[in-house]
This record gives sequence, C-alpha cells and structure tokens, in this order.
Amino acid sequence: MAKPPLSMRPTGWFQVAWSAEVGVGAVHRMKYFGREMIAWRSADGRVAVMDAYCEHLGAHLGFGGRVEGDRIVCPFHGWEWNQEGRNVCVPYETHPNKGRRIRSYPVVERNESIWIWHDVHERRPYFEVPDVFTGFDDGLSAADYFPAYPQSTLYRQRLELHPQYIMENGVDFAHFKYVHKVPITPTFTRQDFAEPVSYVDFTIAFDNSTVAEEIKSGVHAINAGLGAAVTKSWGMIDNRTLSAVTPVDDETSDVRFSVWIGRPHGNERPDAAAKAQQLARAVIEQFEADIHIWAHQRYSDPPGLSQKEFQGFKVLRQWAAQFYPDPTGTRMAPAIAPTPR
Repeated sequence: MAKPPLSMRPTGWFQVAWSAEVGVGAVHRMKYFGREMIAWRSADGRVAVMDAYCEHLGAHLGFGGRVEGDRIVCPFHGWEWNQEGRNVCVPYETHPNKGRRIRSYPVVERNESIWIWHDVHERRPYFEVPDVFTGFDDGLSAADYFPAYPQSTLYRQRLELHPQYIMENGVDFAHFKYVHKVPITPTFTRQDFAEPVSYVDFTIAFDNSTVAEEIKSGVHAINAGLGAAVTKSWGMIDNRTLSAVTPVDDETSDVRFSVWIGRPHGNERPDAAAKAQQLARAVIEQFEADIHIWAHQRYSDPPGLSQKEFQGFKVLRQWAAQFYPDPTGTRMAPAIAPTPR
C-alpha cells in the first residue's frame, strides 16, 4: 500500500498515551512523528513529553533514565534535565550546560489522556484540546459517566492510515448502511468549519419507521484539528467518545478510542458497571468496522463524489488543508469535483 499523499506531520494536538500509563516517577517510551520520545511524570504530578535522547552524548532517557523530583536524570553521566528540556545540572561541573536543550512539547492532560502539541515550525498552540464533558455545555461532568480507561478503550498501533480519514468519516452520511449495517440515514444540522476547532451535528432517522417510529437521536461532534474528535450521543445510549489518531512515521498512525457510558440516575445497580462495559464494547465494535476500511483505504484526490456528498467533503477538505505545513507554513486546498449527473 502506498503512503497517503498527505503530510504525516500535521499541526495540532495528538494523544500519545492515557494518563494512567504514566505514573509518578515513571518514564514512558514512544515514537511519534518519526521521533523517539519519552513521557515522564514529576513528583508533583505534572507530565512532560520530550525527545528521548540526552543532548550530552545521546543516551536514550527511556532506558534507565530516572525521575528525581521535577527532573529526569540521564543514566549515562547523571546530567539532569527539567520539564522544558533545559539542562539544570552537570554533576561534575559547577554550572549546567545552558547551551543545550532537549526538544520538549506542550502537554495537556484531559479526559484521562495525555496530549502533545505538534508543529513542524514549533509554533505555540493556537487552539485547545476539546473536553468530552464540558465541551458540550450541558452541565455534565466525568462524575456522571463510568471511567473509560482501561476497560472501555481501543488501541491499535501502526496502521497504514491518515488522521484525515477519520475526520472525513464525520461528513460521510452514506457509509452507515454499508459499514455499520444499520438502517439509518443521518441528517446534518450543523457543519461549522470556520475555525481550527470545527463542529458537526446530525440527527438520526431510521429508514424503516416500523422499527423505531418514535426514536429521536443524534450526535454532536467537536473536531480539534486532525488529531482529536469528541462526540456526545443523545436519544439512545448516553455515551461520549474520544477518537485520536497520531502519526508514528511517514506511513503509519496509532489509533486510540475511548468511550464513556452514562451512569444511571438514582440508585445504581451492582451490575451497572458491567452493563456499561457491554454498551461501550458495542460502540467500540462500530468504530472497529470503520478502522477496517481506513487501514486499507487509498486516499482519492480528487474523489469521485456524488452530488449529495460534494458539499460536506469539499468543506472538510478545505478546512483540513490548513493543518498541513509547507516551507511557508501553509498548504493549498485540494481540488474536488462532483460526479457528473
């Protein structure tokens, strides 16, 4: 399979771990955007993410590096680095090496997840990671839902897919019958792509009215760049989801998916958590059906769209283009032509 013609180094927030994977004093190894990285948590609970190699003689801090207070100590010569990647101690000298710095990344912990800001030009963040609870302004919080990690999550590593595939799924009304095998047709009530954080809402109608004549339901989605999408479902299963796709290298990405199921109102039955896990598993299985398509998909540019599909895909692809860098930091939107009548 050929790699996507889209850059695998887009600007934005990308999930690199779940919070529980990086305990106090832990050093977590990972690779994203073609770079070896580490995440570590200081004694006061703050997480830092930085490139993995010591700027002294290149030791990998993920193999034997240890956390002491608010610093990580290299296992090779004991050089100490702070959370900004600055050298603060050379144990056999009177002064630190102020001229060397390990590349560090802006970090946010939200919704049980660790996010880094990636930008090839190293610009500062200019939009935020959406919150799967407060982002929908309905007064609910994490206390109203069962935790997602680890029992209600999915993690697939190094799949040959691009983050934009997942975002395009949000405007693809026609795939539900064929991928998810459900007799529904979404009707979009909002497609707002004016800012780096976009909003997509749709209602769900069943094709066979005798199946569920009176069911009214829908989905609200918030997309922050190409790396993060949160959804709130209403009308049927009370659930919220977080999908995150993070490029590993020029050909593959890691996919993470988290599901929160609403707690029952009033007295909570002893089996409520187990039932919530069953419901979450059903949501994850639907997401896995999408992954099966994305992982074997060839990016089509320009796509052969029908008239009904044209506007949604056009707007989304024009919105997505802003996150791809070129030497000037911008990228032209791809051409899109509808299928002739």
